[in-house]
Amino acid sequence: MTGRLQDRLAVITGASRGIGRAVALGMAAEGAHVILVARTVGGLEEVDNEIRKVGGKATLVPLDLTDMPGIDRLGATIFERWGKLDILVGNAGLLGTLTPMAHLEPKDWDKTLAVNVTANYRLIRSLEPLLKRSDAGRAIFVTSGAAQKCKPYWGSYSVTKAALDAMMKTWAAEVETSAIRVNSVSPGPTRTAMRKKAMPGEDPTTLTKPADLVPLFIELAMPGCTRHGEIVEYQKVKA
Repeated sequence: MTGRLQDRLAVITGASRGIGRAVALGMAAEGAHVILVARTVGGLEEVDNEIRKVGGKATLVPLDLTDMPGIDRLGATIFERWGKLDILVGNAGLLGTLTPMAHLEPKDWDKTLAVNVTANYRLIRSLEPLLKRSDAGRAIFVTSGAAQKCKPYWGSYSVTKAALDAMMKTWAAEVETSAIRVNSVSPGPTRTAMRKKAMPGEDPTTLTKPADLVPLFIELAMPGCTRHGEIVEYQKVKA
């Protein structure tokens, strides 16, 4: 059976666990060739093994997203091998340190900003020409309600997600007349390692599972998707 993303080429960052892993498995199961980006080789290989079990195809890219020239090389390599890109999922992110703004260490601020904002800008810069070569380029970023809630001690995370929202909307406006469609997903409380770190006493069974988010990502990645410049909130189905 032909999948809904048959022969589409997708880059997914933060693909070794959590939401990125679930999206990688879901898109591969729908026929996409997924380019998996994450820091750990072992984590990437585990996801690759699961993708192979469902007959999917993956290319593994061990890359720390603070390596900005590495992001440039990623775009060049994709161009040399495939000549275009159909889907970008900018999922990788850092929680940062939960502490008062005045107590944030500059190195922690800089790293959170680098991964949550600057790396996504560099991905746009590196991959936009490839998305323009697709018949229906799709870009999906992962944001958070923290961008608007601005809770105490969540400064670096809230600020960087707000910046990501502004960057997504700006880019969407710039490519309005092209075949590229750009959106963000706000998943809400999700059962991930990041959430556990932020809320260690929380009951994980009350949270959305990463796999539950996959249909929304698939919808936004489809060639026929017309949504553009939106922050799409995941709506949990009540039992």
